[in-house]
Amino acid sequence: MKAPAKLSQKPGPIGRFMELTMQGYNSATLVEAAQAWVRLLEADGDMFLTLAGAASTGQIGITLARLIRERKVCGIGCTGANLEEDPFNVCGFNAYQYLPKYGSLTTADDSRLGQSGNPRVTDSTIPEKEAMQPVCDALAAEWKKADAAGERLFPYEFLYRVIRSGVLDAAIKQHEGKVEHSWMYAASDMNLPIFTPGWEDSTTGNCYAGMRARGEIMGRPVKDGTEWFEEMGNWYRRASRQSDIGFFQIGGGIAGDGPICVVPYLLTDMKEEDTPFWAMFAQITDAHVSYGGYSGASPTEKVSWLKISPDSPMFDIHSDASIVFPLVAAYVLGE
Repeated sequence: MKAPAKLSQKPGPIGRFMELTMQGYNSATLVEAAQAWVRLLEADGDMFLTLAGAASTGQIGITLARLIRERKVCGIGCTGANLEEDPFNVCGFNAYQYLPKYGSLTTADDSRLGQSGNPRVTDSTIPEKEAMQPVCDALAAEWKKADAAGERLFPYEFLYRVIRSGVLDAAIKQHEGKVEHSWMYAASDMNLPIFTPGWEDSTTGNCYAGMRARGEIMGRPVKDGTEWFEEMGNWYRRASRQSDIGFFQIGGGIAGDGPICVVPYLLTDMKEEDTPFWAMFAQITDAHVSYGGYSGASPTEKVSWLKISPDSPMFDIHSDASIVFPLVAAYVLGE
């Protein structure tokens, strides 16, 4: 394999620090992955990014919003939790609680958090009244309108409608939210496609199911099931004809494993033999390789599933994404 092309973009202070200090082991892979992202963009390629777990509550929007606005990301695959928790965060910002000693909490402590409407994600609570309720109420209104009009949209398209309507502005102002730190607001401005497998595994997905069960929504205005995947196939077919597309996976699970299957789907199920592979693959995970596990599986396993070409650059970063992804983003942004 030939040596990678030299980068035209000069690294900023953070990038230079990374190049100076991260020259071996896992840290070297981190730098190489960041450089590969820049190299892809310099070759007129694009990057598709996936978000597992609750990266939004982990404040990934601070860096991801900038990457989106500066056209460093062309599409997102994420959990239903990440899709909603970003607008939750911007709506109820100063009502969140940080729990530095979360490891010492008792079940009674957690029960009190739940009873007070402050369920937690590790060390951060998400206030139901200030963060969840405004978003859920706004979405419910949009679902009802779409139901009455016979419209059907994807979960992210409904959130774009809510964001663009300005209905959340009062809550954001009251709770000192920072729209510039919201990756969903950035994605809405850039009209980015977002694919959300398993959306029902989310607060808003549960809310939608409840409204249908109670008869408040009679049709199915939210597209779900495999519909997102069919649409991703259409998107990838169009996008990959225009440029090479890389795949950067934060965490594991369905957020990454769902979207990455689009290549074998087009190759084998749709019999489109000219489908290009992902131009590169990188993952940040703290999962260990285990028998039958996916999140910690090496990138080479994906080659056997026709998800990645054996010639594609692959980077396996074993670390905490909340620590190392901001470094990758800073490098890509030239900081």
